[in-house]
Amino acid sequence: MPRTVAVAISDGIPILEVAAPCEVFGVNRVDLADPWYDFMVCGSDSARFGGWFRPEGARSLDELATAHTVIIPACRDVAEEPPAELVEAVRAAHDAGARIVSICTGSFVLAAAGLLDGRRATTHWIHADLLAARYPGVTVDADVLYVDEGDVLTSAGKSAGIDLCLHLVRLDHGAAVANALARRLVMPPHRDGGQAQFVAPPAVSGQDHPLADLLPWVTARLDEPMTVVDLARRANMSTRTLSRHFNAVTGKTPLQWLLSQRINQAQELLETTDQSIEQIAAQTGMGTAGTLRRHFNRMVGVSPDTYRRTFKAEPLVPEAEDEPADGEAEFARRSGGRAELLARRRPLELICH
Repeated sequence: MPRTVAVAISDGIPILEVAAPCEVFGVNRVDLADPWYDFMVCGSDSARFGGWFRPEGARSLDELATAHTVIIPACRDVAEEPPAELVEAVRAAHDAGARIVSICTGSFVLAAAGLLDGRRATTHWIHADLLAARYPGVTVDADVLYVDEGDVLTSAGKSAGIDLCLHLVRLDHGAAVANALARRLVMPPHRDGGQAQFVAPPAVSGQDHPLADLLPWVTARLDEPMTVVDLARRANMSTRTLSRHFNAVTGKTPLQWLLSQRINQAQELLETTDQSIEQIAAQTGMGTAGTLRRHFNRMVGVSPDTYRRTFKAEPLVPEAEDEPADGEAEFARRSGGRAELLARRRPLELICH
């Protein structure tokens, strides 16, 4: 049974924060994971976002409580109180067991609903001080792209919402699917910035750069020892020229990029295999388990063992026709059996005026 993602809209919200979850969850991508997501937009048919668009076929805010994940895009104006009906609907959805997510200043809605009290959260850096002042019970961290508190997640401004959406895909479907989707979205390389993110760095896309042949050659041989001299020789250029191209294409030095690819592969192996840390260290070219653990902790923010416990996918098994998977059974229990409403939606259309 697919998870349902609902985006709650209100009048005047910016278009990017609505478009990001629509692109990630609303486009059918069963070739990446089957089932993908059920998707709906909830709010008034008269609400306009981006100044030009209004939804046709939007569901009522009451139906947020039937969703597995509820996403709140940015507010129209943080100087105003969020709409009371939206705040109440978000609170009710959380009480029903939904995972609540905010993008940009959507965090103000979550804070107004009391969902951020005693929690760490983030928002657009311009409004971080205001969020902290208005809601002193919230620990505001303006230096991160997103914060995952389990059942409540918040992202920083604008494009950071896409980072958080990819994080949700990683949680639901695994690293390989999230990385494949990132490449389709032509996402930039992983933004380190000291963030302990759980989205592995996607491979550099495109063939119009001097490293187009070298990068796939390297990623196919990550178990082998490599030096900058080896890479330069393979690319038929000097080490200085190689470093310049790497910086231009990936934003990293050759060795930094190589290390990120080794860690990326280690993440996928931790998710998808039962190999020991020692075996994964050898397969990714890290040499020893100690070396892998040291670099993994520094770059991902958790140990390989913790990462595996968090993200290792359980094997899919056939289920009885009327018997939901364990996670969906728990969702159905907490939502009072309202999941049957999900099957009665009509497709959302966007009309531009």
